[in-house]
Amino acid sequence: MPDARSPAAGSPAAPILSATRVAKSFGALRVLEDVSIGIARGEAVGIVGPNGAGKTTLFNVLSGAYAPGSGSVEFDGRDVTALDAAARCRLGVARSHQVPRPFGGMTVFENLHVAAAVGAGAGGERANELCLSSLRLCGMLDVANRRADTLGLLDRKRLEMARALATDPQILLLDEIGGGLTDGEAQELVGIIREILARGITVVWIEHIVHVLLQVVQRLVCMESGRIIADGEPHAVMKDPAVIEAYLGSVSL
Repeated sequence: MPDARSPAAGSPAAPILSATRVAKSFGALRVLEDVSIGIARGEAVGIVGPNGAGKTTLFNVLSGAYAPGSGSVEFDGRDVTALDAAARCRLGVARSHQVPRPFGGMTVFENLHVAAAVGAGAGGERANELCLSSLRLCGMLDVANRRADTLGLLDRKRLEMARALATDPQILLLDEIGGGLTDGEAQELVGIIREILARGITVVWIEHIVHVLLQVVQRLVCMESGRIIADGEPHAVMKDPAVIEAYLGSVSL
């Protein structure tokens, strides 16, 4: 039977998450300006741009951490602009953060159990199933009983993804999950993200390590100064003169 999250064969991919003419300011600082983006169900989308381009702020608006100053956000055909991050998580929108934020005094498994119980509203056997599935997918079964504050950076990054997956998401927003890792460590995450996609979960990934990002995404979006300046096939976007001028001079290729 086809995965319910995947579009039917021969049919266009259905949109799962979209923002329409979103703007966001902090005082006099305009961080997002008239941003519109749609993410198709099952798609893998990369977001790039220089520091300060508004990438993480866009994630915060999409996930419900920030309310937009204007514009709207829809998830699975429903207007969720007024819903907070907890409500959107229950619907199926999960995210990671640039700096991992585990509960340091808890074990890895306990961290995931909190995510399953609070983020997915799961209890009992269902919560345990979500935790074990996330542990296996992220390669963390051998550290399940370790305290989170004893983990190295790579395992903290794995835990950040595993916690998001334990909420049983339909879409996963990854914010610089490769940041601070060696190239080899980042490559390990690529395999995990490919498996996430294979399970029918939509992925949107902000990343500065572009050559790693390009191994996964089908579509690339470039932001600058709070606006989207290019959106399309990844290699075509990378060759766009506006992208080269705005971004490529500061990226690791």
